[in-house]
Amino acid sequence: MAAITAKMVKELREMTGVGMMDCKKALTATDGDMDKAVEFLREKGLAASEKKAARIAAEGIVKTVIAPGAKKAAIVEVNSETDFVAKNAVFQEYVGRVADQALASADTDVEAFLEEPWIDDASITVAQALSQKVAVIGEKLSIRRFAQVVDENGVVASYIHAGGKIGVLVDMETEAAPEEVAEIGKNVAMQIAAMKPKYTNRDEVDADYIAHEKEILLAQIQNDPKESKKPEKVIQGIIMGRINKELKEVCLLDQVYVKAEDGKQSVGKYVEAEGKKLGKAVKIKGFVRYETGEGMQKKEENFAEEVAKQMK
Repeated sequence: MAAITAKMVKELREMTGVGMMDCKKALTATDGDMDKAVEFLREKGLAASEKKAARIAAEGIVKTVIAPGAKKAAIVEVNSETDFVAKNAVFQEYVGRVADQALASADTDVEAFLEEPWIDDASITVAQALSQKVAVIGEKLSIRRFAQVVDENGVVASYIHAGGKIGVLVDMETEAAPEEVAEIGKNVAMQIAAMKPKYTNRDEVDADYIAHEKEILLAQIQNDPKESKKPEKVIQGIIMGRINKELKEVCLLDQVYVKAEDGKQSVGKYVEAEGKKLGKAVKIKGFVRYETGEGMQKKEENFAEEVAKQMK
């Protein structure tokens, strides 16, 4: 009997989209033979064909869902092979249910999430429900990631851009009711969608990141004949000036608010001002931003060919 390693299980899961436990069972039943394991899963109705499983699924949509009271929310990204399927009502309804599952989940990683009982049929897992949907839609589908945002002392707001290309959750600490801060939350979420901040505020920025950036900037100055001749105090001032400029671009609360009338007001100042109007302080504690397919390899699609394929 061949030893079944975690690497083998991971490889089979990536090939088939099936949950870890089912992959381990398949490998155990086939003595570690990857090809036979794929066939084993197909025979059980759990996996798409190997050809389909090897395709690139980098399209799809992001969905958000907010619990009553707006103190808890979830966001998911589910991928498909084509934008054609991403716009399909059956797919979109399915992703909505995945989001509902994520809202109720106690897990934090996709591997465990896939092993949960499916929200609409506890007799099957999330992974098995996914495989069934692959069979119905005819493309490789993948639940790529999900996250929850919970704030018992605040409100969670959401925003979906371009029909699911980008999704955002914003965590606002406040005593205000959800409807009172709905516009603030939407405006901040739209800012995040458009400007792609990496951090909420400067406190989140790792000291190693700052140190590394300083090293790079110092090297740039030292390699510049004119800049390198300046006094050390001036050089350090130049470095900090450039660091501050960069932080204003990557830290949400330091970014210039895109809807600012004067073109200067920061997001932090906007939120502060709106809180004063309400008479209830509002603090942005964090956010989650998902963009469909970011960091993934994408393939070029021929729309006419895709329509013909779907008609078949």
